[in-house]
Amino acid sequence: MKSMTREAKAKINLTLDVTGKRPNGYHTVKMVMQTVALHDDVTVALNEDGGFYLKNNLPYLPCDDRNLAMRAAKLFYEVTGAPNAGTRIEITKRIPVAAGLAGGSTDAAAVLCALDTLHDRRLGVERLCEIGVKLGADVPYCIRGGTMLAQGIGEELTALPPMPRCFVVLCKPPFSVSTAGVYAEMNGGNVSPRPDTAGMLRALADADYAGICHRLYNVMEPVTGGHHPEIADIRSTLLSCGADGAVMSGSGPTTYGLFCARETAETAYETLKKAFPDTHLTEICD
Repeated sequence: MKSMTREAKAKINLTLDVTGKRPNGYHTVKMVMQTVALHDDVTVALNEDGGFYLKNNLPYLPCDDRNLAMRAAKLFYEVTGAPNAGTRIEITKRIPVAAGLAGGSTDAAAVLCALDTLHDRRLGVERLCEIGVKLGADVPYCIRGGTMLAQGIGEELTALPPMPRCFVVLCKPPFSVSTAGVYAEMNGGNVSPRPDTAGMLRALADADYAGICHRLYNVMEPVTGGHHPEIADIRSTLLSCGADGAVMSGSGPTTYGLFCARETAETAYETLKKAFPDTHLTEICD
C-alpha cells in the first residue's frame, strides 16, 4: 500500500482587512498571512478496495463529505481523472478546530499535495492552487505557505520576504465563531480603522520585527470581540506577560502573541493554559 504523511501547518493573520463585497456575495480581503509550526499530521494511503475512508483522532469531527479533507480527495480524482483504486486518509488533529487558523483548509491542502505525489501527477503548485480554491479561499495559501499577501477573496497570493523568526502563543477560548456571521457584520467592508498593510509590507522587507509587531491588526477582531469579551482578556494577558504584539487570527476566536524570547513565551503559555486548555506554544516557520 503506497502512503505518505504530510505536516499540515496552521496559519495566522498578521493583518486582515475586508475591502469590499462582490455581487455574488463574496467579500474581498487584503491580508498578510504567516505559517506557524503547529500542525496536523495527514496520512494518505492508496489501497485496493475503491472506496474513500477518513479517520481522525477527534470523535466529534465528521469523516464524510462534511470534512474538507474528504472533499479534497474526491475533487482531486474528479479534476485529474486519476484512477481511484481506493483512498484512505488519517488525520491527527493538533490545530484547534473552527479557530481562525485554517485547520480544515490546511488538511485539504495536504491531501491534494499527497495525492499528487502518490499518483505521480506532478501538477505543480499553480495547478494545485487552482484545484484548491474550489474547496475554499484559504486552501491555495495552505498549499504555498510562508509569508504571503492575499487579495481577492484570499486566493490571489504574492510571496513576501520571510518574517523574522519568533515564538507564538496561540489561545483559543472554548467556543467557535461563524465566519459567515462575522462577515455579515462587516458592512460590506466599510470599516474603520484599517490595518497599515503598506507599513506591514515595509516592515517585512526590512526584517523589522518591532515594526511587524506594532502593525498587527485585524478588522474582524472588534466584531468577534464585541460578542466575546474573552478575546480582549486573552489579548491583555498576552501583552501583560510580555508579548511584543497580539491580535486575533482570522474570524477568531484564536488570539495570539508574538515573543522574541522563548522564556517569555513559555510564561505566557503557562499562564493562559490554566484558564484556556486549547493554548499552544509554537513558532514562525516557512
